[in-house]
Amino acid sequence: MSTPAENVVARFFAALEAGDFATVEALYHPDAVMWLNDGTERGVAGTLAVLQGLHAVVDGFRYEVARRHVVDGGVVQQHALCGRLPDGTEVRMPAAMYLEIADGRVRRIEEYLDSAHAAPIRAARGALAS
Repeated sequence: MSTPAENVVARFFAALEAGDFATVEALYHPDAVMWLNDGTERGVAGTLAVLQGLHAVVDGFRYEVARRHVVDGGVVQQHALCGRLPDGTEVRMPAAMYLEIADGRVRRIEEYLDSAHAAPIRAARGALAS
């Protein structure tokens, strides 16, 4: 049986995969913050812009969830963001996240990823922008 926090996280990632940014935004708490392991933080608007940019360059955008665990205050998830870049290159970006859930919404995300795996996606986004 799923917990309320698991349900929020499942809906959140399903909306991300579908590119349903209205639902993603609705699932963010008004005070939501995303912390990245490079030490930066983004609010909802900045995070949505990054996610929309990912969808613009990653065809078949999907998450392969390796594990999801309910913890006090939220959910810890290990996954890989997968898909294909415009040049046909397959991408697989492993990551781990802690998602704090408050009032049935995502209030904080702490994302840990190896930036080397993100480099091809960043390059594709840069090429699209120019």
